Amino acid sequence: MSKPKVATVWLDGCSGCHMSILDMDERLIELSQDFDLVYSPLVDLKVFPEGVDISLVEGSVSTDEDERKIRMIRERTKILVSLGDCAVTGNVPSMRNTIPVDAIFDRVYRENVADHGVIPGDGLPKLSPRVRPVHEIVPVDVFVPGCPPSADKIYELLRELLAGKVPDLAGSTHFGA
Repeated sequence: MSKPKVATVWLDGCSGCHMSILDMDERLIELSQDFDLVYSPLVDLKVFPEGVDISLVEGSVSTDEDERKIRMIRERTKILVSLGDCAVTGNVPSMRNTIPVDAIFDRVYRENVADHGVIPGDGLPKLSPRVRPVHEIVPVDVFVPGCPPSADKIYELLRELLAGKVPDLAGSTHFGA
């Protein structure tokens, strides 16, 4: 029997959730015997694969590329987990929601430079007018709040999911809230 395929994804955030994954230390090695890591910023895979069993998504949806990516991930994933406050609520990245994108670019690339400020464009994703949590774009199966969630919380979540169980959420879709 093949092992479950697990992916971790980093959208707009600080990577703290991935640091918590690494903070599982030897428990990560223990768990890794029970799954195949098929996509992650922790490994050098460029294309999100088909048929992923569990995707842990860190970060908010802040660009057109984030939105395209999360839609594709949802299509290719059985169980999608919003991991951390940025994915669950938008958190710190969403603080820019009260400021128009043009005003942000003017401040950063025109007002704060000595000479001839130029707004970058070529090859960069387009900032969305509003930063959104993952569930505003695609259906989410499990929400794991925390900034970041603890290594213990992520370990328990993965143990349950890898055992084929949906975590006991006590009437809520928020694990460990």
